[in-house]
Amino acid sequence: MRLTFDLEWRMTALTLLLLPLLVSLGLWQLDREAEKRDLAARFAERQARPATDLAGLDPDRDDLAYLPVELRGQFVPGQYLLQDNRIQRGQFGYEIIGLFRLAGGAGYALVNRGWIAGDAARRTLPEVTQPPGVVDLRGQVYIPPDPPYLLAEQAVPADNWPSVIQALETGPLVPALERRLDAPVFPHAVRLDANQPGALSIDWQVVNLSPQTHRGYAVQWFTMAAVLLLFFVFRSSNLWDVLRHRARRES
Repeated sequence: MRLTFDLEWRMTALTLLLLPLLVSLGLWQLDREAEKRDLAARFAERQARPATDLAGLDPDRDDLAYLPVELRGQFVPGQYLLQDNRIQRGQFGYEIIGLFRLAGGAGYALVNRGWIAGDAARRTLPEVTQPPGVVDLRGQVYIPPDPPYLLAEQAVPADNWPSVIQALETGPLVPALERRLDAPVFPHAVRLDANQPGALSIDWQVVNLSPQTHRGYAVQWFTMAAVLLLFFVFRSSNLWDVLRHRARRES
């Protein structure tokens, strides 16, 4: 028995539409896997470096992400930002970004002190105390791999303290703070290490999904593409009859 094809236009159109989409989604997940592996490797390499004094750090360096830094100064009492919608272990809360005045008149830094639980009904804001006096801190510069997209009115903090923000890594935020403070502000947040003065609940994630998770998603997309292709072949040909005929001949 010879293999023959009889293409049905609806099944053919569906396959031509979905098959490239499924394959492209699988390839995209493989690209994301490679990005996450590169990010994890860069994190490990930067963490192995000795800490750099933040006050003398060039903010335009291209190797700042996850760079260990030290800073000396004091938290400005009552002046901090609350980054909204931060979930930790399934609980709603905020990340507290303290305004930190650097010693020697070097301006200000934005120190992310970690997570604190919040009121899910949003009736009240959490009260946050800050360590008094001059302190020495250690942390890492944080630059997000995927900067958030916000509307203009969401990117600039309100004039009051404390101020709720949707994302810390936005272009208009630092200039707005510099105008309010009349002083320079280091443009990237410093994520505080655990056990540092003022540290809250620290659970920094280098990547939100592991490279293995992206690989698993890629396998799922490729499997769906293979199943679709097999279904198309069996639906559009007599392959099943050919296989059964050969099986009878060999038995």
